[in-house]
Amino acid sequence: MSDTQKYLAELLGTFVLVFFGCGAAVIAGASLGVLGIAFAFGLAVLVMVYAIGPVSGCHINPAITVAMLVNKKISGKDAAIYIIVQCIGAIIAAALLLVVASGMPGYDIAVNGLGQNGYGAASPGGYSLMAGFIAEIVLTFVFLIVVFGATSKAAPAGFAGIAIGLSLTLVHIVGIMITGTSVNPARSLGPALIVGGTALAQLWMFIIAPVMGAVIAAFVWKYLIEGTAAPA
Repeated sequence: MSDTQKYLAELLGTFVLVFFGCGAAVIAGASLGVLGIAFAFGLAVLVMVYAIGPVSGCHINPAITVAMLVNKKISGKDAAIYIIVQCIGAIIAAALLLVVASGMPGYDIAVNGLGQNGYGAASPGGYSLMAGFIAEIVLTFVFLIVVFGATSKAAPAGFAGIAIGLSLTLVHIVGIMITGTSVNPARSLGPALIVGGTALAQLWMFIIAPVMGAVIAAFVWKYLIEGTAAPA
């Protein structure tokens, strides 16, 4: 695949994740509930793994890209461009989601939002900054361990999308009430830029914590799991 194809695939994949994941929360959240929204995010990743995985690897998440860079599974150039196009895809998705949501009678971005992440008063469950920070690190760590394991050479072929999609569903089931669940800086960036205010002011946490969790996972996978695996 050409570089352009890879980059466009990452933009498209991140767009799908944000539009359908956040869209489920904004448009149908009242009827879907936490479990339904969690599955929307998980299904978005699952289908994109099979749709664009053969083209770009389907990172659609700067935290995954950083982790792959740490473990030398992607070049510095590709990593930088992946992150840029992931963020662009997320912003486009959030902007289009606002256009769609605005067609709903009574919709108010200040009240209904765009599925943005938050802590403290902006947390769905009122969870503190510390609770949110720790949760985002742990949830991202677990998600990345699954990503590394499901895409390793020893994993059964063809099942990576299922494992990765279900693991994202799992972390959302726990994380939605804490922070709205980020584990993905691009997913947080898109809605925060459009909503502004508190969401934008708190964005730093949803960049730092997921990247920290991803980097920890990269080292744990490389040196404590993959490096000690028994030969087949």
